[in-house]
Amino acid sequence: MRDLAADTDLRHLSLNTATVRAQGDLLTIFDAAARHGISVVSPWRDQVAAVGLDRAVRAVKDSGFLLSGYCRGGLFPTDDAHRQAERDDNRRAVDEALALGAPCLVIVVGGLPQYARPESAPSNDIADARAQVTDGLAAMLDYAETVGMPLALEPLHPMTAAERSCVNTLRQALDICDALDPDRNRGLGITLDVYHVWWDFEVMAQIERMGRDRLLAFHVCDWLAPTADLVTDRGMMGDGVIEIPKLRAAVEALGFDGACEVEILSDAWWARPLDEVLTVMIERYHTAC
Repeated sequence: MRDLAADTDLRHLSLNTATVRAQGDLLTIFDAAARHGISVVSPWRDQVAAVGLDRAVRAVKDSGFLLSGYCRGGLFPTDDAHRQAERDDNRRAVDEALALGAPCLVIVVGGLPQYARPESAPSNDIADARAQVTDGLAAMLDYAETVGMPLALEPLHPMTAAERSCVNTLRQALDICDALDPDRNRGLGITLDVYHVWWDFEVMAQIERMGRDRLLAFHVCDWLAPTADLVTDRGMMGDGVIEIPKLRAAVEALGFDGACEVEILSDAWWARPLDEVLTVMIERYHTAC
């Protein structure tokens, strides 16, 4: 297991830019990351769109950043009238990830259609939503494979099943991967976020099943108890109940040597100054991951 306390050049740390999204635009965040010696980032599509893809690409190159991922594609469930728009949007997400030099595109699959794609006709059929996820991901993979962009399917906590993701366990996500990419050669894998999997009694066995070749991104933060909000009350590493080092040890036992990507969606941390958040994040990366 890597000694992150000794990683003084922060080469195994990635800043997911949603962690400080309220403190400035993407270019401001990039400038702050560089000031703090952070050289790996993972931007979100809406933040890229706000400054323009061309400017974001230039900023990545000018700053010498590496990417650990690009967030996010997916949100597959919709109705027939809007299916082509969903397909087109996901192709654009793949193209943006390529332009930015991302090693993978993170996939959040969506929940029920009226939440995944609000223009859709409402449906409460979660089994159909899950079937649409497999079909939509298959179509997206057909395109992503031709351009060489790996897709990193992220299972989300069951509390998100209606609104954000109807794929809620690592087992579910791996079943989809095995169905669409049985030979593990098409570039379909997993984003493992400790926030979403820490509770799962099967997670250690499923990590072993996943293997190194399926693991494309590893996200860290903490689960606060009690949790005040289902989306925006994540904790800084060390402030909650997740056994982060235990989960990191499990993925590193597979041979994973990529970045620990810090993704904290938190009203509390968004209210703090940008440099303060990054200072604490780096300290906790050394001591709590």
